Amino acid sequence: MNDRSDNEFDLLPRVKDGDTVALAKAFELSRDRLHTIVRFRIDRRLAGRVDADDILQEAYLNAAKRCAHVEGESDDALFIWLRLITIQTMADVYRRHVGAQKRDAGREARLKAPGDGATTSMSLAAGLVGGLTSPTGAIRRIERAEQLAAALDQMNDVDREVIALRHFEELTNQEVAAVLGIEQKAASIRYVRALRRLKDVLAEFPDLSLSIDRPAPR
Repeated sequence: MNDRSDNEFDLLPRVKDGDTVALAKAFELSRDRLHTIVRFRIDRRLAGRVDADDILQEAYLNAAKRCAHVEGESDDALFIWLRLITIQTMADVYRRHVGAQKRDAGREARLKAPGDGATTSMSLAAGLVGGLTSPTGAIRRIERAEQLAAALDQMNDVDREVIALRHFEELTNQEVAAVLGIEQKAASIRYVRALRRLKDVLAEFPDLSLSIDRPAPR
């Protein structure tokens, strides 16, 4: 395999043709990033039953069955497709392990599959509170996460998702645009606006305000 074959763009047409060797290479190149995404998106109830590696293994098997469905020609199209397969796989695993449990009406609103608005709020809250070092311990962090998630629910869905994609999934602006189906300029504008609105939300949580000061990927 020559050097150029290690590039995702060169792997794209081969994966579309069902080349499993190319798919394995593409998945390996993206594995660390996909692992980060799963750790960020996974519901805490599901995390106690399966780990990120389990989900990625199943995602790879699902991808192998769907190579013909890869869309796009850009150099990030393959990663965006693998990310989608991974998110869908995590939702399937969630439904099998968590969705099958008996649920009362009061909990129904929070028992959502990965990728919906409520779960994005919970994932963002957990990510932001995760950087909080406080003597109040784990129980207090859970309480703060729930309070913050409720506040984040008031943000626009796209604004929440832009923050999640840029800061926690660590996608580039170009990749965010592809995931959301918008132009790169629009993605940049949405990001600046979303960050401003998030800072307004975090004004009510001063102990978390520094958690978003690190720069997001370009």
